[in-house]
Amino acid sequence: MKFLLKGLRNGLGAIIAFISWLIPTSKVKRTSTQQKKADEQTINIELYQFFGCPFCVKTRRMIRRLNLNIVTRNAQTIGSEFRDEMQRETGKVQVPCLKIIKGDEVQWMFESNDISAYLNKHFG
Repeated sequence: MKFLLKGLRNGLGAIIAFISWLIPTSKVKRTSTQQKKADEQTINIELYQFFGCPFCVKTRRMIRRLNLNIVTRNAQTIGSEFRDEMQRETGKVQVPCLKIIKGDEVQWMFESNDISAYLNKHFG
Protein backbone atom coordinates (compact mmCIF):
# COMPACT_ATOMS: atom_id res chain seq x y z
CA MET A 1 0.00 0.00 0.00
CA LYS A 2 2.85 2.38 0.90
CA PHE A 3 4.47 1.84 -2.51
CA LEU A 4 1.15 2.37 -4.29
CA LEU A 5 0.60 5.72 -2.57
CA LYS A 6 4.18 6.79 -3.25
CA GLY A 7 3.82 5.83 -6.91
CA LEU A 8 0.52 7.69 -7.17
CA ARG A 9 2.00 10.78 -5.53
CA ASN A 10 5.07 10.72 -7.78
CA GLY A 11 2.94 10.14 -10.88
CA LEU A 12 0.60 13.02 -10.07
CA GLY A 13 3.62 15.20 -9.29
CA ALA A 14 5.12 14.42 -12.69
CA ILE A 15 1.82 15.30 -14.39
CA ILE A 16 1.66 18.61 -12.48
CA ALA A 17 5.26 19.44 -13.42
CA PHE A 18 4.59 18.55 -17.08
CA ILE A 19 1.45 20.71 -17.23
CA SER A 20 3.37 23.56 -15.63
CA TRP A 21 6.07 23.18 -18.28
CA LEU A 22 3.43 23.31 -21.04
CA ILE A 23 1.81 26.50 -19.75
CA PRO A 24 3.88 29.49 -20.85
CA THR A 25 5.11 32.04 -18.35
CA SER A 26 5.62 35.65 -19.35
CA LYS A 27 9.05 36.59 -18.09
CA VAL A 28 10.13 39.90 -16.60
CA LYS A 29 12.10 41.78 -19.21
CA ARG A 30 15.31 43.52 -18.15
CA THR A 31 18.10 45.30 -19.92
CA SER A 32 21.31 43.29 -20.20
CA THR A 33 22.80 45.38 -17.39
CA GLN A 34 19.79 44.77 -15.14
CA GLN A 35 19.82 41.05 -15.92
CA LYS A 36 23.52 40.82 -15.16
CA LYS A 37 22.90 42.50 -11.80
CA ALA A 38 20.03 40.08 -11.04
CA ASP A 39 22.24 37.13 -12.00
CA GLU A 40 24.99 38.37 -9.68
CA GLN A 41 22.48 38.68 -6.82
CA THR A 42 21.17 35.14 -7.33
CA ILE A 43 24.59 33.44 -7.37
CA ASN A 44 24.21 32.72 -3.66
CA ILE A 45 20.58 31.58 -3.75
CA GLU A 46 19.54 27.94 -4.14
CA LEU A 47 16.12 26.30 -4.21
CA TYR A 48 15.87 22.95 -2.44
CA GLN A 49 12.91 21.13 -3.92
CA PHE A 50 11.13 17.95 -4.95
CA PHE A 51 10.43 17.70 -8.68
CA GLY A 52 6.70 16.94 -8.49
CA CYS A 53 5.76 18.89 -5.37
CA PRO A 54 2.98 21.37 -6.33
CA PHE A 55 4.40 24.06 -4.04
CA CYS A 56 7.84 23.58 -5.61
CA VAL A 57 6.27 23.83 -9.07
CA LYS A 58 4.65 27.10 -7.97
CA THR A 59 8.00 28.40 -6.73
CA ARG A 60 9.86 27.34 -9.88
CA ARG A 61 7.22 29.12 -11.98
CA MET A 62 7.82 32.29 -9.95
CA ILE A 63 11.56 31.98 -10.53
CA ARG A 64 10.94 31.48 -14.26
CA ARG A 65 8.52 34.43 -14.41
CA LEU A 66 11.04 36.69 -12.66
CA ASN A 67 13.72 35.46 -15.10
CA LEU A 68 16.09 34.46 -12.31
CA ASN A 69 19.09 32.19 -12.56
CA ILE A 70 18.62 30.22 -9.33
CA VAL A 71 20.14 26.77 -8.94
CA THR A 72 17.71 24.02 -7.93
CA ARG A 73 18.76 21.24 -5.60
CA ASN A 74 16.97 17.89 -5.56
CA ALA A 75 16.26 17.08 -1.92
CA GLN A 76 13.80 14.29 -2.66
CA THR A 77 16.12 11.30 -2.49
CA ILE A 78 16.67 10.00 1.02
CA GLY A 79 20.40 10.12 1.78
CA SER A 80 21.18 12.73 -0.88
CA GLU A 81 23.68 15.41 0.08
CA PHE A 82 21.13 18.22 -0.32
CA ARG A 83 18.43 16.50 1.75
CA ASP A 84 21.00 15.68 4.43
CA GLU A 85 22.29 19.27 4.42
CA MET A 86 18.78 20.69 4.83
CA GLN A 87 18.04 18.25 7.67
CA ARG A 88 21.32 19.04 9.40
CA GLU A 89 21.11 22.83 9.01
CA THR A 90 17.38 23.39 9.62
CA GLY A 91 16.32 20.35 11.62
CA LYS A 92 13.70 19.34 9.05
CA VAL A 93 13.11 18.32 5.46
CA GLN A 94 10.50 20.67 4.05
CA VAL A 95 10.24 21.94 0.51
CA PRO A 96 10.31 24.30 -1.18
CA CYS A 97 13.19 25.82 0.73
CA LEU A 98 15.25 28.78 -0.40
CA LYS A 99 18.84 28.88 0.84
CA ILE A 100 20.16 32.45 0.83
CA ILE A 101 23.86 32.96 1.53
CA LYS A 102 24.99 36.45 2.54
CA GLY A 103 28.66 36.42 3.44
CA ASP A 104 29.08 34.07 6.39
CA GLU A 105 25.35 34.08 7.15
CA VAL A 106 22.93 31.50 5.74
CA GLN A 107 19.18 32.01 5.80
CA TRP A 108 16.78 29.15 5.09
CA MET A 109 13.32 30.22 3.95
CA PHE A 110 10.38 27.81 3.81
CA GLU A 111 6.84 28.18 2.46
CA SER A 112 6.16 28.94 -1.20
CA ASN A 113 4.24 32.14 -0.40
CA ASP A 114 7.11 33.52 1.71
CA ILE A 115 9.63 32.60 -0.98
CA SER A 116 7.49 34.24 -3.68
CA ALA A 117 7.11 37.40 -1.59
CA TYR A 118 10.89 37.54 -1.01
CA LEU A 119 11.69 37.05 -4.70
CA ASN A 120 9.07 39.61 -5.78
CA LYS A 121 10.39 42.15 -3.30
CA HIS A 122 14.01 41.77 -4.43
CA PHE A 123 13.61 41.01 -8.14
CA GLY A 124 10.03 41.83 -9.19
